[in-house]
Amino acid sequence: MQRRSFLAAATGGVATVLAGCLGSGQEQRADILDETLTLTTTTSTYDTGLLDEVNAAFEERFGAAVEAVAQGTGAALETARRGDSDVVMVHARSLEDEFMRDGNGINRRDLMFNDFVVVGPEDDPAGIDRMSEATNAFRMIADSESVFISRGDNSGTHTKELAIWESAGVDPGGEWYREAGSGMGQVLNQANLTPGYTLSDRGTFLSQRSELDLSIYVQGPIEGGPELLANPYGVIAVNPGVHENVNYDLAMAYIGFLTSREGQKIIEEYTVEGEQLFFPQAVSEDPNFQQYVPEDWNADGA
Repeated sequence: MQRRSFLAAATGGVATVLAGCLGSGQEQRADILDETLTLTTTTSTYDTGLLDEVNAAFEERFGAAVEAVAQGTGAALETARRGDSDVVMVHARSLEDEFMRDGNGINRRDLMFNDFVVVGPEDDPAGIDRMSEATNAFRMIADSESVFISRGDNSGTHTKELAIWESAGVDPGGEWYREAGSGMGQVLNQANLTPGYTLSDRGTFLSQRSELDLSIYVQGPIEGGPELLANPYGVIAVNPGVHENVNYDLAMAYIGFLTSREGQKIIEEYTVEGEQLFFPQAVSEDPNFQQYVPEDWNADGA
């Protein structure tokens, strides 16, 4: 599928195209104004509204347009593998590492984090309220055969969910385990209507909480829960050495903006109903240099 044909098909309803302008400096920067950055990203950045906020600021700063496609981490990385995007913003480190090992991505940066939470109906049929470990909560959901709505879409959230089931020693299946194949917002709505449990990133849940009859039963590390529920986000440029058509310069400008003090401040100050949804991670006096390479990489190649 040709790149622009893909965008025409994929961006209906989920793409954000915000053409910016620079006012008095416009005549000197017409070349930038004519450029477009293609971003593929997870649905949580779209569903929470954060994507609109950071993209609008980037466009105002650089005068370029952003075409953003929200797909879920697995699909976003697969689109980038085909050379159909310039940059990816995702949250599944194992999938990001595979993407980089295969040579498709370079110059990865830690961007921000929030965490995952286990949410469910108010009557809590599995009895998991206030449990300290997600693995124990998942076992109780399975043992009671309470309905669990899975993303089922190879997203970052789905990848984390599968890791929790594995840690819990449970192979989920049967009528109680339902794979939606949908984004986080849709899965939360489905869990609300069924009703059932699900794993959600905190940001999407908080952004939709007023419309849901669901409660958080297992907290992530932001509220003192287990590190297993940590949810870090990364941003990666697509490798121009593999895909000649990518806009690498603009991708690096985007990564630079998001990881600058200005970009990190936008992320920090973005709230919904007074709740901070994401926590910036890029600016640090003691940066983690492992962020640039797969986590298991070392200089000796061992």
